[in-house]
Amino acid sequence: MSLKSLNIDKTWTLFLDRDGVINRKIENDYVRNINQFELIPGVIDGLRILRGIFGKIIILTNQRCIGRGLMKEEDLLEIHAEMLKIFNEHGISIDGIYYCPHDPEKEECNCRKPKPGLALKAKEDFPCIDFKRSIIVGDSLSDIELGRNLGMITVFISPVCYDYYLVDYRFESLWKFAIALQSKI
Repeated sequence: MSLKSLNIDKTWTLFLDRDGVINRKIENDYVRNINQFELIPGVIDGLRILRGIFGKIIILTNQRCIGRGLMKEEDLLEIHAEMLKIFNEHGISIDGIYYCPHDPEKEECNCRKPKPGLALKAKEDFPCIDFKRSIIVGDSLSDIELGRNLGMITVFISPVCYDYYLVDYRFESLWKFAIALQSKI
């Protein structure tokens, strides 16, 4: 399936993972405060392109560091507020941010990706979301599994070419995905 055959318009929704797609991921640790939050190069320009293509842009992020007691929910909300402020300064609006604060080793939930809770909550808030007219962009298999389970098109962000059968497309960055999509529309 080629990107051109998707016929994406403003009725489509883009779901984005946060760490590793929007901001640099801290390997074997977590982004715990605003000083550790660093946008990946090209994200602003990529989001500008994508905002012009998609009707909705939603961020879905697992944040088990809260459940582990490594940061407070207020810290996460501060990071998200600063991220949205940066995006707004560049004319980029995000329709929603949904996060799972649970540590699966301590409690069961329906929202930790690849479980569907975060995406279903977004659909509850935005009934116009059609998962068959949605793309999920993530850097982990849990993002891809979530998208696959709900019938979304999946985009895997990785500099390394993995042969995941669940992945529809692979790009090195959100920026490269945005450029490829823009050139096909």
